[in-house]
Amino acid sequence: MTEEEIITPAAAVEGEAKETGKARAGAKTAKKKAVRQIPQGRAYVHASFNNTIVSLTDANGNIVAWSSAGNCGFKGPKKATPFAASVIVKKVFEKVEPFGLKDVHVFVTGIGNGRDAAVRALNTVGFNVLSIKDTTPVPHNGCRPRRARRM
Repeated sequence: MTEEEIITPAAAVEGEAKETGKARAGAKTAKKKAVRQIPQGRAYVHASFNNTIVSLTDANGNIVAWSSAGNCGFKGPKKATPFAASVIVKKVFEKVEPFGLKDVHVFVTGIGNGRDAAVRALNTVGFNVLSIKDTTPVPHNGCRPRRARRM
């Protein structure tokens, strides 16, 4: 082999760097995606005994942002606390700020400790709460109960 055919590792790296530099200079940059503005939406609060989930949607019901107590770092019984609900709402508000969502209709489901705290936090964090509706399913004497257990 001649000296011209032998390529040292340092020379190979320099050659690659030169080639990639040319490719980057000629490449087009991607256009920044325009963020759509959502003036009014809905806030769904699901408060169970074990967790609290807050979802923000647009007027059609397409989810814009959501968060839960587990997503915010709470574990075990701390997930269903009122403090966890307020932290969840703050996190969701940060996610939805670029969209310009200000007015929300609130739909609350469940009987957990976080339901009232979540609605209060929605108001204090900067949302304009237009209405609050409780959508917790309540049985109207539907199914027949199980038979009595014999011991």
